[in-house]
Amino acid sequence: MKLSLAILSLIATSANAFVPAGNSVVIPSSLSMAKEEAEAPAVEEAEEAEAVVEEEVPVAKKKVPCFGATPFVGGPKFVGENYWDKITTEWGSEATGQFVQAAELKHGRSAMLAVLGFAFHKFGWTFNNISIHTYLSETQGVKFADLQAMSPLDAIKAVPPEGLTQMFAVIALIELYELTYKNGKIAEDVPVAPGLRPYGLNGDLAWNPLDIKITDRRRLAEIQNGRAAMFCISAWIAADAVPGSVPLPLPW
Repeated sequence: MKLSLAILSLIATSANAFVPAGNSVVIPSSLSMAKEEAEAPAVEEAEEAEAVVEEEVPVAKKKVPCFGATPFVGGPKFVGENYWDKITTEWGSEATGQFVQAAELKHGRSAMLAVLGFAFHKFGWTFNNISIHTYLSETQGVKFADLQAMSPLDAIKAVPPEGLTQMFAVIALIELYELTYKNGKIAEDVPVAPGLRPYGLNGDLAWNPLDIKITDRRRLAEIQNGRAAMFCISAWIAADAVPGSVPLPLPW
């Protein structure tokens, strides 16, 4: 009998070890369960409404003005402003706008050089008249006088591949300079080249041997002359390649 009582006491003690502290178990009633089920849809709808509101709020982007707008009466006007805003506010950002401005500036500079070269060729101000050398390439047998007798398009086609490679190398060096230099000094010990960072390419080569004061008026004049030069060289090449394609009288 004593042994049976001891065994029963041990079993009771072991069972009590697995009962939560406080020895009380909360049994949910049918009323509380119904209340929770009624409140759950309302909570879910509120959370969904907050998520929709967060998604519908657009992220405001700063409008980036295009430098170089022509000063007309009533203020500067820029043709194509809507497309410019799409580039900077819808398709990109302020950094995108500066990259596009730098690209336009460099294309304008190239076009201005092309206009000068094209005009010099047409007016006869070529190397066969001013250079002490007769040949552009003695190994290829290309003379300056032969190039002057051709049209500008035919003349560039007659330049040997070595000459075109030299032109490409000069352009590549200028591009590498802009990518790797900042404020006229090479950027060292940096993980990313200055030109590959946002706002890195801006067309400023920091090359000013005449120490000209850079003002907004001079910048405006340069970019507008570059735009005019791009139209000009396009028209000249079209008129030279397809006679009569440009219905304007040219001085040659």
